[in-house]
Amino acid sequence: MQETESYEAWLVDLDGTLYHPGFIKLAMAVELAISGWRAMATIRAFRHAHEQVRADTNELGDPFAAQIERVAATRHQPPSEVERLIREWMFERPLKYLRPFRRRALIYEISLFRAGGGRTAVVSDYPARDKLGALGVLEQFDTIVASGEPDGPRRLKPHPEGYLAAAQRLGVAPERCLIVGDRDDADGAAARAAGMAFRLVR
Repeated sequence: MQETESYEAWLVDLDGTLYHPGFIKLAMAVELAISGWRAMATIRAFRHAHEQVRADTNELGDPFAAQIERVAATRHQPPSEVERLIREWMFERPLKYLRPFRRRALIYEISLFRAGGGRTAVVSDYPARDKLGALGVLEQFDTIVASGEPDGPRRLKPHPEGYLAAAQRLGVAPERCLIVGDRDDADGAAARAAGMAFRLVR
């Protein structure tokens, strides 16, 4: 693979890539056990629905909405209540833990790449903007392609749609893009399908 500096755009995954997830998962497990135990079954169902939607590459539409609808049907809960619980426990409450555990070296690399004229994007299977704000890196990215947000991808990784959309928005050809992610089976597979290079973050 070429040196990472030789690419015109870096397309970066968010969860597990821009921050170390271990402590955050532990902290949220404690919070759930203390005050969120009523939401646990809904969260488990949402994660199961996420894998189902990820595997169904023929389904088009809003993947986040599809997951909410699946959970509402299986749990017999109003979709609005499912979405409220998921947004609170998966996307809002973890925000306070993110900044201390961001991957500082990678974020510094991204800032240097941008300073040298590189283009950057975040591509996420989950809502991303608030997390990027909590990490203090929102301004480091030219565009965001995230499920659950306006103009998000219609398919989840490893389908390459999100990364291809990011490249198109940046005006950069796929072969000039480097995907940076923490999962070879998701980000890496999407990179190969899109004709892009891949850098695995461990």
